[in-house]
Amino acid sequence: MKTKHKKPARFKWFLGIAVMSLLAAASVYYYARYAEPNLLQVENVEIRTPSVTTDLDGIRIIQISDLHLGKFYTQSKLQSLVQRINGLKPDLVVFTGDLVDNFAAYPSPGSIAPILSQIKAPLGKFAVYGNHDQGGGAKHPYTRIMADSGFTLLVNGHQTLSFGHSRLVVAGLDDFLLGSPNMKKTFRGIDQSAFVLLLVHEPDVADRLSGYPVDLQLSGHSHGGQVQLPGFGPVYTPPLAHKYTEGLYTFHAGSHRPEYLYVNRGVGTTRLPFRLDSVPELTLLTLKQS
Repeated sequence: MKTKHKKPARFKWFLGIAVMSLLAAASVYYYARYAEPNLLQVENVEIRTPSVTTDLDGIRIIQISDLHLGKFYTQSKLQSLVQRINGLKPDLVVFTGDLVDNFAAYPSPGSIAPILSQIKAPLGKFAVYGNHDQGGGAKHPYTRIMADSGFTLLVNGHQTLSFGHSRLVVAGLDDFLLGSPNMKKTFRGIDQSAFVLLLVHEPDVADRLSGYPVDLQLSGHSHGGQVQLPGFGPVYTPPLAHKYTEGLYTFHAGSHRPEYLYVNRGVGTTRLPFRLDSVPELTLLTLKQS
C-alpha cells in the first residue's frame, strides 16, 4: 500500500501567501480600473485673504479640470457631472483645461457644447487651454466648443467683475507646454486692490509669478498623479506638475508668489484608465474675509 506524501507545512504557508497576494492584486486592479475612476469627490476649500472684501465674501467658485472626454470618460458621465455642478449652486465656474483626451480621434465633438451649456453660473463661466486642447488639431474645435458652451476663453487676458466698490479679476494664461503664455500681457492694467484669480493649466507655473498680483491660482494637469502608492506618492506626474501635485498650497506674502495655489486632481484619466488614491474631484472654493 502506497503512503500518501504530505506537503510540508512551509509549502502550505507559501501557497497561502501566494493566493492571498494574487487576490489582493486582483482587488487593487479592479478598484483602480473600475471603481475609483467612477467616483467623484467634492473638495470644499475656503480662501481667506485681505483681498476678499465684504462685497466678495461668500462667493462660491466651482473648478473643473481635466475631463479627458473619450473612451473612458463619456458624454453621459459629463451630463451627470453637470447636474452635480448645478446642484452645488456656484456663483462662478472655471475650467482649467484638457477637455478631450484626443480631439483627432474623438467621434462627436459637436455633442459636447449642448451639455456644457447647461452649467449655471450667474457670475460667469471661464476657461483656459490645457495641453490636450492645443495639440493634435485641438485648438480650433476647443475654442468653438467653449464659446458655444457659454464659457469665456481667457488667453493671456483677464476680465474684471464688479461688486459694489470691490473688484474680482479672473485672469487666464495660455498653456505653458504647447501655447504661447504671456504674463505681462495677462496682468497689464489689473486693479491692484482687486481679488485676482488666475487660471493656468500647469501648477508649477506658480514659481514663475514673482511680482504679479495673484491671490489664488487654480490649476489641474497633474491628475494628483492619477496613481499613487503608499509611502511613495504619485507614480508619475507630467511636466510642470512635479512640485505641486494636488490640494491647497499656501505661500508667504513676501515670497512674491500667489498667496494660494489649488491643484485639482481632475475628473477623467489619460494614457491609462486607472486611478488609485487619487479620486476624481470637483472643487468648491468659497471666498471668505480674513
